[in-house]
Amino acid sequence: MARVLVGMSGGVDSAVAAYLLQQAGHDVYGATMRLWIDGDGPVAGGCCALTAVEDARQVAGKLNIPHFVLNYRDAFRASVVDPFVSEYQAGLTPNPCIACNSRIRFTHFLAQARSVGCDLVATGHYAQIERLSQGWRLKKAQDIRKDQTYMLFRMTEAELSATLFPLGVLEKSEVRRIASRLNLSVADKPDSQEICFVPDNDYRSFLRRAGVRDTLGAIVDENGRILGTHNGIFNYTVGQRKGLGLTSPSPLYVVKIDAKKNQVVVGGSEQLMRQDVIITDLHLLETPSPTHLLRGKVRYSAQDMPCTLSVTGQDRAVVRFIEPVRAPTPGQSLVLYHDDYVLGGGRIISVDNIAPDHYTESQEGVDGKMGRGTSREGSHWCE
Repeated sequence: MARVLVGMSGGVDSAVAAYLLQQAGHDVYGATMRLWIDGDGPVAGGCCALTAVEDARQVAGKLNIPHFVLNYRDAFRASVVDPFVSEYQAGLTPNPCIACNSRIRFTHFLAQARSVGCDLVATGHYAQIERLSQGWRLKKAQDIRKDQTYMLFRMTEAELSATLFPLGVLEKSEVRRIASRLNLSVADKPDSQEICFVPDNDYRSFLRRAGVRDTLGAIVDENGRILGTHNGIFNYTVGQRKGLGLTSPSPLYVVKIDAKKNQVVVGGSEQLMRQDVIITDLHLLETPSPTHLLRGKVRYSAQDMPCTLSVTGQDRAVVRFIEPVRAPTPGQSLVLYHDDYVLGGGRIISVDNIAPDHYTESQEGVDGKMGRGTSREGSHWCE
């Protein structure tokens, strides 16, 4: 059996993952990553909280496994938090959890595991890893309601070959039953539903403290007619309906954010429907033919829909959906599946073949009736 370093976030999922690996005969070590302390003190909840360290330490003591605390604060700020701020300033919708997984959890953490003699790493993510004839592949979890492959799509074959996801074959209800049976202190701990480093899920206040200014600009329709005034593009996202301060005989939604002009463009719900989506920063485990039918997912909470992929450059591709999808948003990730396996994906930079001047990484999209950054459907990202 292997020596495994388990990323213990202080939640029930990573706790049960450590237990299951121990029961399977592995030599288990636990480690909690200290990722963030806000300028006003430790954040109140999520995997970044000081309470997460104590919860993980209690579980490790209960399981009688060694527990370490790893300081990744500088790397987390540089690789996750700073891009989060700059991307909002650029009118994008960043996804810090995808950034954290690809830049911290399965890079820094894996390297540290090997430096202390561990063969593998493990987390409490709901996903599966299989070795197929063409190589290591990420597969959807058995509990499809908790599936987290969207957040993990940038994992490489090397990272997949060195990672275990013990919960991939379990239902969430079974995980809680195991924790209750073991009398673990985190058995009834609620799932994290927020960006871990943003206190009270108030991302606007966080951005303002980080130096983002409320710069007034115009709200316009797609013909450029001024309809109102916005108080800063970072307060809006594609698909947003509430909080626009506009009067209209029919509902209006944000259909585009133009950072160069400092404008928020609005339109009817039908203008949110898009068929062609341009992605860049490609990560593909294999490249299918342009006629190969795949399934694409434009946000964590969306259903994956039939599509094709045409690679148009070294780091760019066009995804064409068979039927238009709602509100694909620049800055978010588009993840591609072949059956239940992750093929790869990239970052959305534009829709309908009109590319903006800039783009970066993504955050979970929001539904039309929800303000930016308030979606709770992406809960429990960080296990």
